[in-house]
Amino acid sequence: MTEHQTASTPEAGATSRAPQFTITRIFDAPRELVWRAWTEQADAAAWWHPRGVEIKPGSVDLDAREGGRYRYTMVAPDGTEYPTAGLFRELREPERLVMTWGSPGDDDDDAPVITVALRELAGGRTEMLFHVLGIAGAPGDENVYDGWDSAFDVLAEHLGAADEVG
Repeated sequence: MTEHQTASTPEAGATSRAPQFTITRIFDAPRELVWRAWTEQADAAAWWHPRGVEIKPGSVDLDAREGGRYRYTMVAPDGTEYPTAGLFRELREPERLVMTWGSPGDDDDDAPVITVALRELAGGRTEMLFHVLGIAGAPGDENVYDGWDSAFDVLAEHLGAADEVG
């Protein structure tokens, strides 16, 4: 089970007028497992999509290091493909990662920026603060916010399965 909430607090250095949103989740999984879900190719392929959308087989390429790039393609039920790519700007294992988020070929300097902060909680749980700067989102938008929120449901299931496997 996960708990989640929305916050509108700007990330450090962000102006309050910049489009942005934050989702906070608490996962019943150790921080190291949540970190791996963000930084390991096989884990990312299992959950970097909202429910009902799939990852195109073989499309995930992830080089989780500062300056490394990632790419993947989501496929909607109607067959529409959504290629996604970005650059890892910062990785502080297992607590923080910062990456751009856009389409292949986008200028990383102009792309939205995702910041993920992971905090270890008692009982082997992890709080994840997920912040996007550069694009607006709100619960019920049936777009970017709801897509990520749904993907975090898939992540919670993936973490449960990973925990059961070991």
